[in-house]
Amino acid sequence: MTTTSSSSRVEPATTSGAIDRRLVLSAALMLFVELALIRWLGANVVHLSYFSNFVLLGSFLGIGCGFLISNKKWSIWPVSLPLLAALVVAVREFPVTIERQGSDVIYFTALHVSGPPAWQALPVVFVLVAIILAGPAELVGRCFGQLAPLTAYRYDLIGSLCGITAFSVLAFLRAPSIVWGVIAALACLALARGLWQRILNLLAAGVLVWMLLAETLTAGVSWSPYYKIQTENTSAPSSGFLLINANGVPHQLMAPAKWKVEQGERIYATPYLRLPDNPLGKVLIVGAGSGSDVAIALSRGAQEVDAVDIDPRIMELGAERNVDRPYQDPRVTRHVNDGRAFLENTDKKYDLILFALPDSLTLVSGASQIRLESFLFTEEAMTSVREHLTDQGAFAMYNYYRESWLIDRLAGSAKAAFGHDPCLDTFRGAQAVVAVAVDEANQSCEGAWQPAGEVIAPATDNAPFLYFKGGTFPRLYLITLGGILLASLIAIRALGGPFRGMRPYADLFFMGAAFMLLETKNIASFALLFGTTWFVNALVFAGVLLTVLCAVETTRRFRTPPLKVVYALIAAALALAWVVQPERLLSLPVVPRLILATALAFLPIFLANVAFAKRFAESSESQSAFAFNLLGALVGGCLEYAALVTGYNNLLLVTGALYLLAFLLVPKMARSI
Repeated sequence: MTTTSSSSRVEPATTSGAIDRRLVLSAALMLFVELALIRWLGANVVHLSYFSNFVLLGSFLGIGCGFLISNKKWSIWPVSLPLLAALVVAVREFPVTIERQGSDVIYFTALHVSGPPAWQALPVVFVLVAIILAGPAELVGRCFGQLAPLTAYRYDLIGSLCGITAFSVLAFLRAPSIVWGVIAALACLALARGLWQRILNLLAAGVLVWMLLAETLTAGVSWSPYYKIQTENTSAPSSGFLLINANGVPHQLMAPAKWKVEQGERIYATPYLRLPDNPLGKVLIVGAGSGSDVAIALSRGAQEVDAVDIDPRIMELGAERNVDRPYQDPRVTRHVNDGRAFLENTDKKYDLILFALPDSLTLVSGASQIRLESFLFTEEAMTSVREHLTDQGAFAMYNYYRESWLIDRLAGSAKAAFGHDPCLDTFRGAQAVVAVAVDEANQSCEGAWQPAGEVIAPATDNAPFLYFKGGTFPRLYLITLGGILLASLIAIRALGGPFRGMRPYADLFFMGAAFMLLETKNIASFALLFGTTWFVNALVFAGVLLTVLCAVETTRRFRTPPLKVVYALIAAALALAWVVQPERLLSLPVVPRLILATALAFLPIFLANVAFAKRFAESSESQSAFAFNLLGALVGGCLEYAALVTGYNNLLLVTGALYLLAFLLVPKMARSI
């Protein structure tokens, strides 16, 4: 932290236009750096991509603290870019693996890992992210102090939209990390004030760009919208063996189909042994990846193959470097899509559907427990698979599942969907193949499935937590979330003063917590209805910001009902969303499904932000009011983990309770505004 003179403490108000532009740029930088840190840290700190929500929570704390700092005589902004550069240097020069042990939640990872346990490493990442994000947030807060509250909020939202749009475009272009670093550095340099601050930022920018350039120029490194991809030739390139690492973890081994079947893992040949009479006319392979599973299906006589994978870069590697050339075969059609979304949007019937190692190494951004493949293994998904099979059709899935309870859960899910026991083959402890035919007579099992213990019920679309064993809340989350909340309380007390002084903003705090849960629920709903792709996720975030902006503009320009009426409408909108669960919309065509999903998701968001805008417009200290709303969002992010117990739909009940609490805490004189 650095101290500033009184002359630099308040941003010079030469014209309102200059303040507006500075606010928009600061807000854009704030959101851009937040998204970049989530992606980059998850790609370079092994296993952190399974905990990306903790980076998001750190961002909320940092942004809230930045707004509180904007009322102070000192500034943290001058050290933001140097700290960002130092973090990049530390991660690049001293690689860290967050060790994961235990079987309560399964993580697909390297078999041998080392490093600090997650409960130690995650708080460190959380604190560093918070300090870095506090800088640009402080700039936004200082601009808030010079503008009317709703005017400032309006430009903050415009800047945030610019930030998320820029990052989404870069994701679409699969831009490397050097591009993210250059954009962040240029924005910091443009916002710097004073000679020494410019010199310090210039030096930090040089270090940041140099480190990210070295990463970008590393042989075999490329980026997809989900992962940092790194390839390694495990033998002579002409042999066709290529190891594909994703976010620092071995993800796929591209190898000749003949080797995989005859000398590689036995899981690749087993589905065809258990389903010997399958006609293989039309085959769907979800998790097609670099094409090895597709090549095996073709070698077995498949006449038509739909190859589906969510990651475009991994499919490109298969098209470019797979020696079997499966993606050049005219019988194969590539689809870059989420597997569940593809199933819900096709009317084809298949003779064989394969889930070929469709495990992911990252979460859907903004959702603490939804992985890219989460909705692929639910009870409803298995039913959809059954409906997409011909009378002679069959289904198989295989992977290295790591725990016997997970294997039994998947076998139980298949039994529930097909009405009879599947074939189950296990190899080397926890490799497994589950194969099941529509007609039990068409499957040839070596032995009956014998569960190792109590079979856990199938995951559902409402609670798509396949890898969570259940029974108790994970101890890791309790410890880590407790540490985060304690650190946040200490920071709020240090920067905001005695808690009794925060009473006027208590309702805004609970509004922030409720809004975060509402946003999380909508991310989960849209992931189910339209896929867990980065594009769907980006549209949801942009849609939320646009809805909030519409609510602000409505409040600025028109007379809106009193707060008590708005809160009653919020309750009605939440009740409607709770009754009309997203699973009910899956059977609809895409367009009406989109219209109804948008109405159900964004109506309560709009109403909630009309209520917030009305209260925020009356605040005497806009920086403090906005800070406590953001800190409430941090608490909401922690409460999101309750979905492991409640399911996502019941998060709406928690959201409703938080909005009720917020209404009860609104000062009596403000309820009529």
